[in-house]
Amino acid sequence: MVLCLATALVHVLLVFLHVAPPNPVSQQYSRQVNAWVLPLFEQNWRLFAPDPESVNRQISARTMHTAPDGSVQVSNWFDLTAVDNSAVKHNAFPSHTAQNTLRRAWSSYLETHGGDDQARSPRALMIQRYLTNIAADRISRHGGGIFESVQLRVITVPIAAPAAVGGPGSATATPKPVDTRYLPWWKVDSHGN
Repeated sequence: MVLCLATALVHVLLVFLHVAPPNPVSQQYSRQVNAWVLPLFEQNWRLFAPDPESVNRQISARTMHTAPDGSVQVSNWFDLTAVDNSAVKHNAFPSHTAQNTLRRAWSSYLETHGGDDQARSPRALMIQRYLTNIAADRISRHGGGIFESVQLRVITVPIAAPAAVGGPGSATATPKPVDTRYLPWWKVDSHGN
């Protein structure tokens, strides 16, 4: 009981220091605060001032397995975004995780890796591992078989601006190109797959 109460108080204090304006205490203990809060308990103000998406992303994954005879078997692409969309569609009370886990993991990956897929910090490695685990877990849950590596493909389709929809009197804008990004093959832990 005392341990639970102490943990709850420490958690509230660390989250408070994370969302509070910069101050000497939060700056002095920023490493400890960030280690506790990120990525699972991250707080931000997007609920009150959301940053609307300007693109649609389809994130897919495929797996690789080396057979006992040495041949390499690569699976077809599995649409991870479709799994999220089906969990939300026609659900009056969709879970926050069904809506945001994959999207937020990808956003964090972009922030920490940039365009060259090189992890340059411990946080970048953690986000890469988090994204890999999301893909591996979802593939395993949908009968993905045995595999040692996973690769992600992200297709980014820009959302047309309202003026570019083509209604009467609107100017026709040049559509932005679709971007397809292939990430490197990443080893996965053998966690039941």
